[in-house]
Amino acid sequence: MINKGTFGNRTALFHTFGCKLNFAETSTVARIFASQGIQRVHEGDIPDYVVVNTCSVTEFADKKCRQAIRSFARRYPDAKIIVTGCYAQLKPEEVSALPGVTIVAGTDRKLKLAEYLAQVEAESETETTDKVSTFVTPTKDIRVFSPSCSRGDRTRYFLKVQDGCDYYCSYCTIPMARGRSRSGSIKEIVSHAEAVAAEGGKEIVITGVNIGDFGKGTDETFYDLCKELDKVEGIERYRISSIEPNLLTDELIDFVAGSKKFMPHFHIPLQSGSDEVLKLMRRRYDTALFRSKIEHIRRVMPDAFIGVDLIVGARGETLERFEESKRFVESLDISRLHVFTYSERPGTRALNIEHFVTSEEKHHRTRIMLRVSEKKLKEFTDRFVGTTRPLLAEHPRSDGSMAGFTDNYLRVNIDPNPEISNTIVPVLITSTDETAEESQGKVMN
Repeated sequence: MINKGTFGNRTALFHTFGCKLNFAETSTVARIFASQGIQRVHEGDIPDYVVVNTCSVTEFADKKCRQAIRSFARRYPDAKIIVTGCYAQLKPEEVSALPGVTIVAGTDRKLKLAEYLAQVEAESETETTDKVSTFVTPTKDIRVFSPSCSRGDRTRYFLKVQDGCDYYCSYCTIPMARGRSRSGSIKEIVSHAEAVAAEGGKEIVITGVNIGDFGKGTDETFYDLCKELDKVEGIERYRISSIEPNLLTDELIDFVAGSKKFMPHFHIPLQSGSDEVLKLMRRRYDTALFRSKIEHIRRVMPDAFIGVDLIVGARGETLERFEESKRFVESLDISRLHVFTYSERPGTRALNIEHFVTSEEKHHRTRIMLRVSEKKLKEFTDRFVGTTRPLLAEHPRSDGSMAGFTDNYLRVNIDPNPEISNTIVPVLITSTDETAEESQGKVMN
């Protein structure tokens, strides 16, 4: 344990890019910092430290991280900047060269940031150099897994059950940044959920890089984990974050349909609606399997929210294959698309694919798919106007307004009433806005 006196009463500002897993890990780091006497502050305050948890899923993600780090260096010239996450793991030398950076830590080193910071502070008392301390394990050597559960900004908790990925899709750098698939045991994961219940938490989002791969190398499975989590008293809601279609078993779908705690909400990566492009991407399913999963969900959970990831403009996506992908997506009974414009990533096999889509054409196709998504989301949300759904009320926002999510992931604004914060209440959905991103509702007595 680090002596709190190491830091005095110093402060840290945290900034996170990327996936829900990153946000969960940032929350854990902030909690560790707080235990060592480093108070978390927010935009507008002047921090002693700035922690940037980065993403590297696209070249644009790298660019956003660089821009943010440079901005923090200008705004807080006296602060020590600590950079961790996937961008730091993949390009530590590039990160080290950015202004203001004091510590660069890889993806498996996040929970040791306070220790590294104590070390750097101790060295600074005897040295005046501006050297950057780098703590990065070669990705092939990353083996350790540390389950964690952290509270989000509202009422949900994020439970990290797995890390890493063994899939090596041709376009993706995540295995290079996160390492091989690994996970905790059901026993230790359940203990985290029980701790959430003891704190009064009501909803847990199950997160990981490839959560369907939970338990690989053991006799435990993700389905087994869900069954045990379902038994934890006090937790009223679970949501399964992104899960690969080939790992979303019919058994798991039926379990969610029959569970009172697992919400009718799925996030499933498709990436392309063209079988030829899926092969080039080295995905482990085809469109027929994907369609069968969507149709199974709709049979047993007609009101389920189904979000689908889609990459547009990948190498090998000819105009004909793009049109094929568009027709396939349009034919699916889904709720919305999460559209990503393909980005070239160094070291990926996709660079060997000959057909190249121009930047202009990629953005044109992205706009087309975003319009498809808007139509899907509007049609889905409009179905529920005039119906009553159970909603977990979030804590009031800074302006006093309140909102929450229904069981099937509709975000609904409600009249302010702090007494119902973190409780599940019936809400009549009265209308949706033009984008269908938010609905209006009335709490029913």
